[in-house]
Amino acid sequence: MSNRTIRINELVQREMSDYLHTHHQSETVAITITSVEVDDDLRTGRIFVGVIGTPEFAEERMRWLKKHAEEIRRELGRRVVLKWNPRWVYVLDDSGERGARIQRVLNEIEERERPRAKPGLESESSGQ
Repeated sequence: MSNRTIRINELVQREMSDYLHTHHQSETVAITITSVEVDDDLRTGRIFVGVIGTPEFAEERMRWLKKHAEEIRRELGRRVVLKWNPRWVYVLDDSGERGARIQRVLNEIEERERPRAKPGLESESSGQ
């Protein structure tokens, strides 16, 4: 990926977040734009969206985004001037939930493997 593509991805991510959270604040309060990947030809790209809430709520927010896709595309085209105005595909990013699930499992394993302190050793060490 070229430096130009990386800069475009970051700019689109920033502008998309700004647009959603200023113009559609009540609908997008639980939405985070986690990443953007525009193709090298600048004609298509993917916007990865994280949604806080239940899976059903996440699906509802994704339907809302797809319903407003053309409006969002026009606004991004106005804010980010490129040779082409890419067609965006919205992808639900559940990496935050996966990360939280992994952390919970690791915490459970750590709790199970933590050696239990013997009652006699605790009183001896506290007396010193």
